[in-house]
This record gives sequence, structure tokens and C-alpha cells, in this order.
Amino acid sequence: MLDNLSTSLKDALKKLAGKSVIDRAAVDELVKDLQRALISADVNVKLVMELSKAIRIRSLDEQLPKGTNVREHVLRIVYQELVRLVWASADIRLEPQIILMAGLQGSGKTTTTAKLARYFQKKGMKAGVICADTFRPGAYDQLSTLCAKINVPCFGNPLEKDAIKITREGLGNLKDLETVIVDTQGRHALEADLIKEIIELNNLTKATHRWLVIDAALGQQASEQARRFHEAINIDGVIITKMDGTAKGGGALSAVAETKSGIAFIGSGETIEDLERFDPDGFISRLLGMGDLKALLEKAEGAIKPDDIDVNAMMKGKFTLRDMYKQLEALNKMGPLKQIMGMLPMGNMELPEGVYDVTSTKMVRYRIIMDSMTPYELDDPSLINSSRMQRIARGAGATPDEVRELLKYFKMMQRTLKGLRSGGGKFNMQRLMKRFSGLQ
Repeated sequence: MLDNLSTSLKDALKKLAGKSVIDRAAVDELVKDLQRALISADVNVKLVMELSKAIRIRSLDEQLPKGTNVREHVLRIVYQELVRLVWASADIRLEPQIILMAGLQGSGKTTTTAKLARYFQKKGMKAGVICADTFRPGAYDQLSTLCAKINVPCFGNPLEKDAIKITREGLGNLKDLETVIVDTQGRHALEADLIKEIIELNNLTKATHRWLVIDAALGQQASEQARRFHEAINIDGVIITKMDGTAKGGGALSAVAETKSGIAFIGSGETIEDLERFDPDGFISRLLGMGDLKALLEKAEGAIKPDDIDVNAMMKGKFTLRDMYKQLEALNKMGPLKQIMGMLPMGNMELPEGVYDVTSTKMVRYRIIMDSMTPYELDDPSLINSSRMQRIARGAGATPDEVRELLKYFKMMQRTLKGLRSGGGKFNMQRLMKRFSGLQ
């Protein structure tokens, strides 16, 4: 998620942390570094200037809080101002509700509708979906297929062109459900008849929430969409999709901030599980390398059993091949490993790209190879010499190189997790995060 921005922000803070004196010159240098990082991420220049001014004034004029040194004080101000930049999260409650989905064609609205149904389903709510998109051929087939995978009812009629009629019938059909999500039509551009229809649907459904789906790749152009839809139906939440594939995510975030519409969710993956509740504090915390344990726990909820993964062993880095597979299997249920690792408080520590390079196909190969190992080898990989490697490869129908690859990956994971435990550098971001929680 916004990898380049995250790296640039962490580099700026690392530079400040390494200074012996935090004076006006140091603050000015930090502000310039932050400006470069944010503008490169397509954040609105006006907002960047406002943020820069606030950081500079507060850093130099605010009284130092008790028990905080100057360096921590400045970093805390940066954190708070960045949180303010992305505005607030939308109000999401687990209660009976109707959610009206708005957005242009290609924004990922239909897929996001199914992801939302899955989100509320995992929270224990009875969810259903109405396909009121009569403009795009195949919209109903796509949505009903996605919903069938998660056993969520999907009402629609691909032969009917009246979206109002479909929605009215759908509301009656799904009246016993707690959460009903209405997927509306999208067009290639904001047109008068599109706005007219969504106003009529809003009046018909008396929607509890009206959420706008925006493609992160739009960058600052997203502000016009947000403004027009907000004027029409009073948007009370925005979902930004495809945050994992663009450098313009900062632009989309700041565009939404300008409209004062809270961000409800962020989509950052292809699977139906890849929808994340937006939390400004957690989002900025992750960008700065402080982790987001709250989001990690939410992602784990329902995905893994308590005994699936030994967190203590993972953080100590003292685990066997048997443990490693069990842990990777559990993490695989939660989503891409890179996304999960980004939620751990790692400070300025840089992880080798190879740590993330475990696809589901490789997981299957690793399991077959480990099935050919003895219990002693699984518990103590150092026992595996050249002759044992040949025997394991023959038993697994693999090559000795594949066995070496597995062992190499195991050692890399072991080193990485030991590094996480040590804090990843002389400046402990985890300690700073604890201070933030008590000072905000």
C-alpha cells in the first residue's frame, strides 16, 4: 500500500532520528523531505503546504509534553498532522441497514459490493445484495457468482432494464436480512441520467448509508466525482479501491479529504477478503512503519483458530520447519504475506523481498517436501546434510535445489523475525507508538 510514500516517510523520520540536535534547521529539513514524499504520491499541493505549515509551527512553538524529548515530540506532531490530512473514517455500525453503492464504471463497485457483504457476514450479520446495475452487460452474472461463493443471497433480473423496479422487488425479497447492499449502475462519465437514477434509488431505499467507490488510480481527479455524488445523495462514506497498484493513492486520499467525506474502507487486493476497514491512525501508523496491530487482529478474526499460530514463537524467531509451515498456512488465510507484515511494528527495518515470495503453489510444494522429512529433521533443520537432502528430494519427487530453496527461505524467515523482535534499529518506533497512545 503506497510503498514509495511509506519508504520516503520512514526515510525522513530516520534522518531526523539520527540528528544530535533538533533545531529550526532540522525541522525545516524534515518538512522539505515530507513535502517531496507527499507531492510524489500525488497528494494535493495545497494540503501539503497546510500540513507543512502546521508541522513547522507546532514543532517550534508548542510546549514539550512531560516525559517526552524534542525528537519524540516532533515525530508525534508529524504523526498527528498526517492523520488529520486523511480526515476521518466513516461511521460503520453493526445494525440493520441499507447501503447504496455509487461510482463510475470501472471503479470496482460490483466486486466491492460482494466484499462488503462478506465483511458484514464475518461480523455475524445476515447480508444480502441487490443488483440494480442495468447498464453494464454481465453485471448481475458477476455479482451473483461472487455472492454464491460466500453464500450471500443476490437479487436481480438481467432481463429487466428498470433499476427502480428491480430494487423495489429486491427490498421486499430481502426484507428479513440485517444488511442489504444495493449495487447501482456506473457510467464512463458523470451524466445527468446517472445522477437522476441514483437520487431516485436513494429516495426509494431510504438508505442508511450512501457510499462512493473510487479507483485510487484517479488520484486528485477523484475530488470531482466525490463532490458531484455528494451533492446528489449526500455521500457519507468513501471506499477507495486498488490501493495496492498505484502511486496516486495519496491523491485519492487527499481528494476525499477535501470533500470532508469519511473513508469507510480500502480495497487492496483481488480476493473477496481484500477489503479493509479504514482507520486513520492505523493507516498512518503503518505508513510510518509503526504497524497496525488493530487491523491485524481484525484480519485474523474468523480467518484462523487460536492454536493455528504461535505468535510468541514467531516473534522470537525460534521456530522449526514444522512451525514455519503452520504459521505461513495461517497467514495465507489472512491475505498476502506482504500486507500482513506491513501491520507489524517494524520501525525502519527493511525486509528482503524474498520474504514475501511464497505463493500458494510454493506452499503446496513446501508441504510435499516436508512430508518427506523425518520428525527429527522437521524439529531440527540443521540435521539436513547433503545425503539427507538427496533422500528428501527423491521422496518428494523434487530436486535438491527445491529442498535448498525451502531451507533458505526458512533461514531468511528466522532472521527476519529475530530482527522484528529486536526493534529493527536504534530508534524504537514501537516505544514511540506507545507514547502516542497516551498523548493523543
